[in-house]
Amino acid sequence: MGALTVGVLFSVTLAVMIGSVPIPASEVWRIAVFRTFPELGLVTPDWTGITESIVWDVRFPRVLLGAFVGAGLSIVGATLQAMVRNPLADPYVFGITSGASVGAVAVILLGLSVFGVYSLSIAAFVGALVAFGLVFLLAQRDGVMSPVRLILAGVAISYVLSAITSFMVFYAANTGNGGEVRSVLFWLLGGLGGARWIYLTLPALAVLLGTLYLVLQARSLNALVVGEESAAGLGVDPQAFRRQLFVVTALLTGVLVAVSGGIGFVGLMLPHIVRLMVGADHRRVLPVAGLLGAIFLIWADVLARTIVAPSELPIGIITAFVGAPFFIWLLRRRSVGAVGRAA
Repeated sequence: MGALTVGVLFSVTLAVMIGSVPIPASEVWRIAVFRTFPELGLVTPDWTGITESIVWDVRFPRVLLGAFVGAGLSIVGATLQAMVRNPLADPYVFGITSGASVGAVAVILLGLSVFGVYSLSIAAFVGALVAFGLVFLLAQRDGVMSPVRLILAGVAISYVLSAITSFMVFYAANTGNGGEVRSVLFWLLGGLGGARWIYLTLPALAVLLGTLYLVLQARSLNALVVGEESAAGLGVDPQAFRRQLFVVTALLTGVLVAVSGGIGFVGLMLPHIVRLMVGADHRRVLPVAGLLGAIFLIWADVLARTIVAPSELPIGIITAFVGAPFFIWLLRRRSVGAVGRAA
């Protein structure tokens, strides 16, 4: 935990330094201290206004948003895999990301701006909640929510919502809205280019509060992984606890997808790496997954904005290029079932 915490700080520093205008580490943190505590006079501002704007207004919010999104998606993935006892579970499987995509694409293509700069994020969040509600209702039968029905309902809703998104993109492309279609495709593949300080408060609170809640429930998660009968014997109500987890993970995913777009493989891949490192005890898995997810997405974003500079790749391309080969290797090792066995 200590090493990973240092790794997060190191990654944040380097990520802010790297770009078309290289900036020394000392200057990065001097600007950060100056902008955070201007009234204390701890630092003398001897840099240019352009440098200060690059560091504080552009790179810092982007890097911090990447850290929050990476941490949150990784923690959600670990929780979902334990909740349904399926190592392939992630936010995509449950249709939450597809719901957010429908809301965001509708705003982009229709030009809706009822809530100003927050319109896209709010629409994506509402779409994620609608998808969550549909999956939640379909997964229940006689008041019981089984893991298998949860996954099947999520996959079904995900396909329906993806079809709606594809139809909207197809219709826009055939009516000459090429610019909007390009924006939609970029959003669907994920990106942190729109990061601003005003957008960080909600993701930061969601990740911190969601992580705190899930870590406090780590013992119950461990019991749920062992099996419903064993969990009940340890005093855990599997049905009620699974509903609570589903609500928390859906809300957290909705907030993150609303500000970053569809970033795949983070919630699927990182939990498996963490279990290889620290075992299956969620008291260790969840905080380590958060820190490792933050580091991973920070560097994925660095690659996305530098590998084809001055252009920028959608970050989802980077995570897929890294995640897919790793997962194939993991399958070859037959370690993907470690969610249940190690617990």
